[in-house]
Parts: sequence; structure tokens; C-alpha cells
Amino acid sequence: MQKITPYLWFDDTAEEAANYYVNLFSNSKIKSIAHYPQAAEKVSGKTPGSVMTVEFQLEGQDFIALNGGKVPGFDFTPAMSLLVSCETQEEIDRLWDNLSAVPEAEQCGWLKDKYGVTWQIIPTVLSEMLSDSDQTKVERVTSAFLQMKKFDISKLKQAYEQQ
Repeated sequence: MQKITPYLWFDDTAEEAANYYVNLFSNSKIKSIAHYPQAAEKVSGKTPGSVMTVEFQLEGQDFIALNGGKVPGFDFTPAMSLLVSCETQEEIDRLWDNLSAVPEAEQCGWLKDKYGVTWQIIPTVLSEMLSDSDQTKVERVTSAFLQMKKFDISKLKQAYEQQ
């Protein structure tokens, strides 16, 4: 068992969201589903037998999703995001096309999905480029990615390799 597990609060779409995410990522699965017991009905407002939590894995990383109901202040914000390191442009494109649901929230690899969860879809090569000892390369790559919504690896490489 991993030491730290992201715990995501949904109003009532935990199972739907978990299934959606599991279908997008390899090496992913639903591990278990727990249902609300009768004893929790008064406090939770949830019908006994309805889905309470869904334990799932994405790329081997454990998560728990809760159907906690609508509680003021318990909404997802961009202050907490899930970063996905992508090796290829095809992977970036596939995840972006399937996850991005709020175009006005897109910037520098960040997007918001239909459940309100914020993701960062980032090429792995970006970290290498930004840690280069040549500050001129770092400046060019930074200038290039600040203009992007979805990252374009070929444009990043072009900025990096520019003479």
C-alpha cells in the first residue's frame, strides 16, 4: 500500500469518474467499491446501498473517490492538480482530447475535466529542457510553452534547438 493516496470528493459521480479515468489510462483498474450503510443515511443524506467510495488505480497510482454530496467549499480547484508525464505527442493529444472539458481553463498544459478535476498533461522532455545549463535555451522553451494551451513537443524542441 502506498503511503499517500489522493482522495477526491465528488457530489455523486465518483463511480462514473473513476470508470472514465480507468478507461483512459493503461495499467489501471477499479479495486473496490463501498456502499453507504443505513447508519450513514442521516449524516450523509445518501441512500443506503448507494456508492460511497471507489478505490481505483491509474498507472499503478492508488486513488479513492468519494460521493460526499454537495458541500460548500468542497469543489475541485486548480490549486490541486494531477500531473501526467507523457512520452509522446500522441499520448498528450489522446489525453487532452478526452479530458479537456473547459477550454477557458486551458493554459500551459493545464486543463479541467468534466468532473472539475484539474490535470497537467506534460511532456517528459520539458523537465530536461528546463533544467539545461544553457539559460538561453531555457528562456526560449519557456517563452514557447507560455503561449501554448496543449503542449506541442515539436514546437518545444524547435525552440530548444534554435541557433
